[in-house]
Parts: sequence; C-alpha cells; structure tokens
Amino acid sequence: MSRFTLRLPETLHNELETRARQEGVSLNQYIVYALTKQVSPVYTVQMVSKENIREQQEQFQEFQKSLGETSKAEAQAWLLEREASRPEEDLTAEIIYRVKAKIVAAETYEQLS
Repeated sequence: MSRFTLRLPETLHNELETRARQEGVSLNQYIVYALTKQVSPVYTVQMVSKENIREQQEQFQEFQKSLGETSKAEAQAWLLEREASRPEEDLTAEIIYRVKAKIVAAETYEQLS
C-alpha cells in the first residue's frame, strides 16, 4: 500500500471528516472509497433490474451445464491449487455489514417504488 501527503483546504477536510463520520469509517477509508468511486465505476454498487437478474441466472445455469460434472475430489484438488489472498486490512466485519444493509435498503426502496 502506498502513502502520499495531500494538502487540502480546511473546508474540504472538514466535509470529508463529516462524511466519514456519517458512514462510520475512518477518514482514510472514506477518501480511498471516494477516490475509487470516482476513478473506477467497477467499485460502484448499481441496482440491477429483476429482468436482468433473471437473464444472468439463466446464463449462469447454461454455463454450469456446459461445464459438465466434476467429482468432489477434482473440485477439492482445484481449490487446493488456488492462490491464497489476504483481505484488505481495513475491511472489517462491521463495514461489510453496513454495505450489505445499504444494499438491502436500496433493494427494498426499489421494490416499494
């Protein structure tokens, strides 16, 4: 992970601190989130229509069928070969819970609309 020093106007710094506090995360976490969101739309949670979900499920089922059958031993061997990765240090169970809660709230809002 890299570090760099950034000079900010006091008003912007205060606004970022306020938003981080509202989200229940550190200022650093919030700035990384905001920059990531701005730079890469891949990190943005977007609502997907029920029709799109159904289409994706059908495509996935077709894909699964195309793979054929695999024995439990083969699957276990593949899992043992995979590269291990460590989760992000700042990604706590509380943050994951909050993100999931926001997704559920957004889905509920969409259903009510």
